[in-house]
Amino acid sequence: MRDPKTGLPEELGVWDEISYVGQKIRVRSDKRRYGKYVTIVDGFQNVDVNKIAKELKTKLACGGTSKNNIIELQGEHVNRAKNVLHDLGFSEDMIETA
Repeated sequence: MRDPKTGLPEELGVWDEISYVGQKIRVRSDKRRYGKYVTIVDGFQNVDVNKIAKELKTKLACGGTSKNNIIELQGEHVNRAKNVLHDLGFSEDMIETA
């Protein structure tokens, strides 16, 4: 099928890449129960958070969940998560780490 606005095939995912531009993403680490670390990624707007969470969990080889536009990854993966988000098309300038 073709996109009615651009005439391009929908498989190209042009709108997905455009929606990644201008997102202010925060990646931070939090210490939880029993001294376990959790990496929290939030600040997503108008994107499929479940799809991004699946990619992050696959690339980082960890478990996690996504709910309410927040992704929680098991373990301390702040720098690696930032690199994966950049590889997925998010602007490196707009990814804030703490």
